[in-house]
Amino acid sequence: MAKKYYVVWKGRETGIFSTWADCKAQVDKFTGAKFKSFPTLAEAEQAFGSNGATGNSPVKTRTSAMSLATGAKKNTKAKAKPLSQQDIAAMPLDIKIFTDGACDPNPGQAGTGLAVYQNNALVELWYGKYQANGTNNTAELNGLHQSMHLAKTHLLAGRSVAIYCDSMYSIQCMTTWAKGWEAKGWKKSGGEIKNLDLIKPMFELYQQISNQVAIHHVNGHVGIEGNELADRMSIVAVDTKQETMVQYSDLSDLTKILALRAG
Repeated sequence: MAKKYYVVWKGRETGIFSTWADCKAQVDKFTGAKFKSFPTLAEAEQAFGSNGATGNSPVKTRTSAMSLATGAKKNTKAKAKPLSQQDIAAMPLDIKIFTDGACDPNPGQAGTGLAVYQNNALVELWYGKYQANGTNNTAELNGLHQSMHLAKTHLLAGRSVAIYCDSMYSIQCMTTWAKGWEAKGWKKSGGEIKNLDLIKPMFELYQQISNQVAIHHVNGHVGIEGNELADRMSIVAVDTKQETMVQYSDLSDLTKILALRAG
């Protein structure tokens, strides 16, 4: 059988995949999934970066949290180009939720921040989930968990939603690892599953919305406004020791907010 490459423009993760199994994992039972197979990697790359040239109305983006195959013989993978501010803005979604966590030091005082955009305009900033003895990973997990709660609320209101997170650990916990851990009775070979008290309730919520919400990886501190704002909110949570999630009251001066201490 001839080798094929699969482009996913809309699914749990977007990108170019070298096997149907990998592609299917992103699109099966995902509402509004958009994908197509191509006979060569070059054609797949061109289609993934195009703006509707294939007839599948793909999102105009060149990136993915996943990786693409570099060749059938070696079956090695390389990361796709990271999402940019322009890539994110081009995604046709009603709600875009950015999440981040910070810990100062690590381990130490931890907090979580969120930035919520509607139609590419900032509408809410959230901060909280302060932990006196947290870690960077617990802060990031809390952030992703809170973003999923917000996502569910918007989904129930009929809005399309995506989540943007700079923690590959948190993303992989939900999209890759937790399913296997659950199947094995929340155990893994080789040792303890860390942060299981956070991961189990998160995964229960994720299963409720995973067919409707994609979680995208973004690089931190590269100038993506939503990520930077979520980062500042996580530090506000640490500085104020705010345990519950609350909204930041003044969105009138983003320059002032971005000038706050970074995580």
